[in-house]
Amino acid sequence: MAFNIKFGTDGWRGVIADDYTFDNVRRATQGFASYMLGQGKIGQWVVIGYDKRFASERFAAAAAEVLAGNGLKVYLTNGATPTPVIAFSTVHKKACGAINITASHNPPSDNGFKVRNQTGGAIEPDGLIQIESQIPDSLEDVKRVDFTLAKNNGQIEIFDPAPDYIQHVQKLIDLQPIKDAGLTVMVDTMWGNGAGWFPQFIGGGKTRVIEIHNQRNPSFPEMNRPEPIPPNINVGLKATLENHADILLITDGDADRLGVGDERGEFINQLRVYGLLAYYLLEIRGLRGDIVKTLSTTGMLNILGEIYKVPVHETGVGFKFVAPKMTETNALIGGEESGGYAFRDNVPERDGILAGLYMLDFMVRTGKKPTELLKILFEKVGGEFFYDRIDSSFSGNRKDRENMILSADPITIGGLKVMSLVTIDGFQFRLEDGGWLLIRFSGTEPILRVYCETRHGDKVQAILRDGLKVAGIA
Repeated sequence: MAFNIKFGTDGWRGVIADDYTFDNVRRATQGFASYMLGQGKIGQWVVIGYDKRFASERFAAAAAEVLAGNGLKVYLTNGATPTPVIAFSTVHKKACGAINITASHNPPSDNGFKVRNQTGGAIEPDGLIQIESQIPDSLEDVKRVDFTLAKNNGQIEIFDPAPDYIQHVQKLIDLQPIKDAGLTVMVDTMWGNGAGWFPQFIGGGKTRVIEIHNQRNPSFPEMNRPEPIPPNINVGLKATLENHADILLITDGDADRLGVGDERGEFINQLRVYGLLAYYLLEIRGLRGDIVKTLSTTGMLNILGEIYKVPVHETGVGFKFVAPKMTETNALIGGEESGGYAFRDNVPERDGILAGLYMLDFMVRTGKKPTELLKILFEKVGGEFFYDRIDSSFSGNRKDRENMILSADPITIGGLKVMSLVTIDGFQFRLEDGGWLLIRFSGTEPILRVYCETRHGDKVQAILRDGLKVAGIA
């Protein structure tokens, strides 16, 4: 019986040589091709890119053969390419969609298969369901053309996506002041696709860029996985202190997410980074536009929305919800708890490179270091916000556990009164201090996540412990 391919919050991921095989990648590609043909896209172009994981370039070539076999044309990147660059290329080349061979921040054992529409953004949930439904059970139903033949007859074209993306970013941000600022910028590319991009953008002047983990190594040494959160970034934080750097920028495996460390070698969590980026665009750049946020990100955005009189939209977790809402509202910024941030006038896709450049521009325009920028943000939103998360494996039936959470009906969590329950995605208990506890199941891994944000730093662990109890986990 054929393996059942299911798309989570951001595509399909699996264990290489177990469920993530060439045959299953071909089957998934056939489902995507059938979906595109059903949308009337025959003869149109699709961008395919890939990361630096084991055999990613070969999986990308396999996908290209299937698209060509279905009468679609392929722009295949000439090397490992950041997800935001693939997304931009989709729009720039007027392609009807994209396939990205990457498992993003997953462990080294995994690889993945992301699909995108003509905006370069995530395909909405209904579209993912349609793609899944058209994945054939048998390879006999997969159409293919030999790679060399397809390349020779013009169905597959290999291209360099870098020049057009670089020119595009230079229109969004004046890079010369950053080059001239004399900063020391530490960059941890986590053995991934972000390598070389910051030196290319801001090198060559007084500012010094120091990269680590910038070679290809699919085993990801010195970290559990290329996810830009502790403890994976501890080596980078230490290097920040050793090199007296002004900031640490961390891009994940496919460079769509950004992590940040301050000048003291301390991690700035993703919710605070989102608050900083929104404040930068609204206050420092003087821009206006809607804000799109997932349930699992910061309430500081709601406060900023009120201060600057811009709408704030809350969605389920994942860019399959964020991207369509950004497109619908022409949002100024959209983002999620995992460190993914997207921006207007770019594409509705997370862009760790542009987010990092905006952080540097924030520092240069204000003359402030990261710790000072945080202080300014907290003064604006009326105090400090604290966040943490626990991921836990779970046993038993997921539906039974969901019913258990729903029936728990706690009066207080972490000593704070529960004001309401939101079930857009998982179970979010809104607390009296404006904070929240969120319990939800991962869309890509067999993991239950418990997150919280609160104005009370001394209550974070108590909130998380109560969240685990509500979820039935000791």
